[in-house]
Amino acid sequence: MGRRIHFVVDPQGWCCMGLIIFVWLYNTIFIPKVILFPHYEEGHISFVAILCYYFCSLFCIASLLRASVADPGKLPENPKIPITEREYWELCNKCNMMRPKRSHHCSRCGHCVRRMDHHCPWINNCVGEDNHWLFLQLCFYTQILSSYTLILDFCHYYYFLPLKKENWDVFVFRHELALLRISALMGLIILVGISGLFYTQLMGIFTDTTSIEKMSNCCEDISRPRKPWQQTFSEVFGTHWKILWFIPFRQRQPLRVPYHFANHV
Repeated sequence: MGRRIHFVVDPQGWCCMGLIIFVWLYNTIFIPKVILFPHYEEGHISFVAILCYYFCSLFCIASLLRASVADPGKLPENPKIPITEREYWELCNKCNMMRPKRSHHCSRCGHCVRRMDHHCPWINNCVGEDNHWLFLQLCFYTQILSSYTLILDFCHYYYFLPLKKENWDVFVFRHELALLRISALMGLIILVGISGLFYTQLMGIFTDTTSIEKMSNCCEDISRPRKPWQQTFSEVFGTHWKILWFIPFRQRQPLRVPYHFANHV
């Protein structure tokens, strides 16, 4: 969507991302077949519940794929540095290239990334200035989809009326209990893990610090003035319109960040 594709050649990252896609496919295929469609046909739930589930699933996979192939903010080999901004650039001691402050060199990808937060094997990509907003959307919609799946698994056994038209010749109904137990286990594990990650990401945006800056202890409160949370979120998502923060099907327009807020990494 107007941005160059960034593809990282990393077998470990491919395996991690493949596992995430498998979990997404599993729940997107079996949950509707076992729970949503049968209960809708018998009038236990409305069609809105099915639409909401597929919308959550669509937004989740869209943010995953876009975050994995989006350029996180890779610096070009010969960046053009404006004369008025040269004092805010520094030399990377690993690749010997000039980079803006708050950039970091990713040893996995082999290049510097603007305002790099961390390298995430689950998306097989760095999380940097240009795709951080997609990573946040991925965490957000993964939590919603996992919670929705766990609620459906629970309601299927303890709230919804028993199904009257189950076809025991069909694989999904013959192994229904095993399929839903696997779904609940995967949903619970992902929900707990993603919730902790999402919380740390939100705290980083509120304090305007990246994960690398926190680990390197280079961000002191006196080093720069604290910005309002609306401004830090707007800079990450590239827009002041809060409704657009939740939509992955758009192009991010970077907002100009005053350099007196910059910090050294």
